[in-house]
Amino acid sequence: MEYWQDFLPPRQAGEAEPDVRTDHTVAAMPDGSRLALPLRDLGTFAVAGLIVNQASFTVLDRLSGWLAALARSFAPEVVVGLPTLGHMVGLGVARALGHANWVAPGTSRKFWYDEALSVPLASITSPGAGRRMWLDPRLLPRLRGRRVLLVDDVVSTGASLRAGLALLAAAGVVPVAVGAAMAQGDRWRTALPAGVTLSAVFATPLLARVPGGWRARPETCARDCCPLLD
Repeated sequence: MEYWQDFLPPRQAGEAEPDVRTDHTVAAMPDGSRLALPLRDLGTFAVAGLIVNQASFTVLDRLSGWLAALARSFAPEVVVGLPTLGHMVGLGVARALGHANWVAPGTSRKFWYDEALSVPLASITSPGAGRRMWLDPRLLPRLRGRRVLLVDDVVSTGASLRAGLALLAAAGVVPVAVGAAMAQGDRWRTALPAGVTLSAVFATPLLARVPGGWRARPETCARDCCPLLD
């Protein structure tokens, strides 16, 4: 539980990160600080994990603030946070942007919900079949005719973002921007529809299994979608 509770200081001159990691990796933040993230073994490769509802408010607030800074150039009027961990980031981004409210699709159906405003949902951390994402039809007036920002905590395969885009399309909405706290690897690039670009606070690579642990594959680290890291 020591992960996600605080940022590490910037790397000192001449300080190198270990070439082989065993249980965690370290990601660079826009201000030069670093965040230690546990590694998740997916069999043939590993990824850096981020569970924002276990993070300290310090970490969550700064990640949300950085993402809001990225989003301001798109002048969003409403933030949609994807369930479930994207809710934490969506709420924080909306508050950082000075919005009075936000929109939170859910994974449980209320009796007044419309099947037409739902889509199948799966993610790398919740791969089970049969889940759906629902939009409360009473929230449609918050979305229609407004500039919408779609937000998630982590984009990995792109499955959750695709579902979110499909749900918004069912509501007649095309977002002006898509954002995430972390871009995990580069598998999401081919999963997003044409014309959709992603802005993320920071990026982490996929890691290959090697003797003694895991070694980062730098070519899979999508830093180009993280302009605050430049």
